[in-house]
Amino acid sequence: MSLSRAAVRRSSRRSTSGRATLLPVLTAVTVAGVMALTSCSGSDGGKTTSTGGNYVTGATGISTAAKGERSEAPKLDGETVDGKTLDTTTLKGKVVVLNVWGSWCPPCRAEAPAFAKVSKELADAGKDVAFVGINTRDTSTQNAVSFEETFGITYPSLYDPAGKLMLRFPKGTLNPNAIPSTIILDREGKIAARTLAPLGEEQLRSMIDPILAEQ
Repeated sequence: MSLSRAAVRRSSRRSTSGRATLLPVLTAVTVAGVMALTSCSGSDGGKTTSTGGNYVTGATGISTAAKGERSEAPKLDGETVDGKTLDTTTLKGKVVVLNVWGSWCPPCRAEAPAFAKVSKELADAGKDVAFVGINTRDTSTQNAVSFEETFGITYPSLYDPAGKLMLRFPKGTLNPNAIPSTIILDREGKIAARTLAPLGEEQLRSMIDPILAEQ
């Protein structure tokens, strides 16, 4: 074998070995980067303190703000899906449950029975709670009305096809930046709790009851 051919083979072996060594290093760096991206929040006893505001997110995905650190909810007003008008600022003095939904949204359909049941039971019990829906991205109110009839939703929903009402919430607060979203306002009209996931009956009550119990 000529010297030149032997040199080429040795160079090839070094190159292959270098790639084999480099691959785990790159993989480790990639994993570390992902971990850094998913660990931007600090952990405290199973709760995560968000870097975006004065609130805490629990293991269930429900975020809550302490009474003295809550942001004022924006005025949400306009036409409802049944052609009436509504202004949420007139509901101050009550605990308000805001639910963002769309008739086209499978998770919204999954949680709708829980909202229908809990809202009715609280109303029948004379609790100081008002439910308000925000219907978004539906191209017509007809689809929204059919959704409400199908699931027995009796409380009003603001019709917000372009999502403009959702944009009224200040950045860095517990704003509804997903569909579905549920937000609980305290009696002063401030944002007390939020989740960006569909809710069952038990989870929904766990959001409402502590705010309802506040003095």
